[in-house]
Amino acid sequence: MDEGFCIIEFFDGPHGPLSDYIHIEANPAYARHAGIPDVVGQKLREMVPDEADGWVALYGEVLRTGEPIRFERELVATGRHLELSAFRIEPPQLRQVAVLFQDVTAKRKAEAGLKQLNETLESRIAQASAELREKEEALRHSQKMEAVGQLTGGIAHDFNNLLTGIIGSLDLLQVRLQQGRTDGLAGYVTAARNSAQRAASLTHRLLAFSRRQALDARPTDVHKLVAGLQELVSRTVGPHIEVVVQGPADAWHALVDPYQLENALLNLCINARDAMPHGGRIVIAVGNEVLDDDAARPLEVEHGEYLAIRVTDTGAGMSPEVAARAFDPFFTTKPIGSGTGLGLSMVYGFARQSGGHAGIETRQGAGTTVTLLLPRHSAAAAEPLQAAPAEVRATAGPAEGTVLLVDDEPTVRMLTIEALRESGCKVIEAADGAAGLRLLQAEPGIQLLVTDVGLPGGMNGRQLADAARERRPGLPVIFTTGYAEHMVTANGQLPQGMQVLSKPFELSDLLTRVREALGR
Repeated sequence: MDEGFCIIEFFDGPHGPLSDYIHIEANPAYARHAGIPDVVGQKLREMVPDEADGWVALYGEVLRTGEPIRFERELVATGRHLELSAFRIEPPQLRQVAVLFQDVTAKRKAEAGLKQLNETLESRIAQASAELREKEEALRHSQKMEAVGQLTGGIAHDFNNLLTGIIGSLDLLQVRLQQGRTDGLAGYVTAARNSAQRAASLTHRLLAFSRRQALDARPTDVHKLVAGLQELVSRTVGPHIEVVVQGPADAWHALVDPYQLENALLNLCINARDAMPHGGRIVIAVGNEVLDDDAARPLEVEHGEYLAIRVTDTGAGMSPEVAARAFDPFFTTKPIGSGTGLGLSMVYGFARQSGGHAGIETRQGAGTTVTLLLPRHSAAAAEPLQAAPAEVRATAGPAEGTVLLVDDEPTVRMLTIEALRESGCKVIEAADGAAGLRLLQAEPGIQLLVTDVGLPGGMNGRQLADAARERRPGLPVIFTTGYAEHMVTANGQLPQGMQVLSKPFELSDLLTRVREALGR
């Protein structure tokens, strides 16, 4: 046989009954596998005294029970790993056990080497994966800093230009007043106001990009809204561009801020116009679209029913590199001074904040399509509100009543108080929430709370409004804020009788809101 074979016979020794055995038969393969020659006649405790107890225990159990065994064990004396099987030779009185075995040292060494190699590889893979994560983190940080640099650089450039117009106009206005001259005053006021309004528009676009603007979402018949925009878009883009509106009149409604949607669509149409300097065609198509899981997942939206608005032009299109960055803030291919680079980023931010998605399909020389997906809303659509001209709003009658104004910015507070008092309101003022709450308790005649959202002292505007309504249920509230709209709403909703007016606001807009809140 190729396997080693021997017969051992137990005897009583100085270590007790059946405490040793002697090899009475062995084949030639024994020496090859065990590494011990001439084993016949050798006693276990003379051959391997340090290991004898272990071998006696194993084979002695076979002798006592008659149950064969199969096991693997190292013969330490020769450094061999043996795979063994043993059975009792009948009758038991012979006190003999037969053993078959083979040397598996090479196999075990190979397995150990493979295990060590696997452990080494796992260790190396783990180390490489740490290093890779660190590099990815460093890359993300680098990209983030590059984006921040681009963002702040663009903001600084545009705001510095706008501030120069504001400060320069006010300086010249001050000079004229000091000289006692009135010529040119109206021009300086207009220039300062226009620059300030452009600065306000810039901040609104930034907030739209970062999804922090206040949205007045309502059920909206988007097809009707788009159809109503057609004439305005045509006047804006000029006679050399045809504007077409497509889509079924029974298209689904969407829960969306109609004014922000109009603004987004106008931005897209102006971009389309700029891509067609020699004329062309803009198609605004409205339609229904259902996204399953596979379609919704890459867009990072929920599956379900959406209203799709596609603005398509026949212009120059974009390269893949430009299309990949089209939604980035301050990224623009227009000459310096011809655009802020915030138009498309504002559109993207508006779509995402509305629970939808914005995407671009384009090919150089073959036009561009920008798609807005807005979640379907099943409720009946409200009629779009028509804003009255500023000159009408400014003379829409008095806003009589008692108003509590809470704002921590002295200049804003002073100007707002002046406007409210000019309109006929009695105004009580406070610089923080705690003081405002004390005044509310002390003045039972207060009919309206106008409060900034971000207030010092640990109580923001929403907390003040909630505390005020505990004492005066149903008290009308107007929140004014330049950024923290998310602190006002719960799940995007405001309680009845509360509304948000974004800073910077026109005083005529504030007075309109105050009149409505006071029931005038």
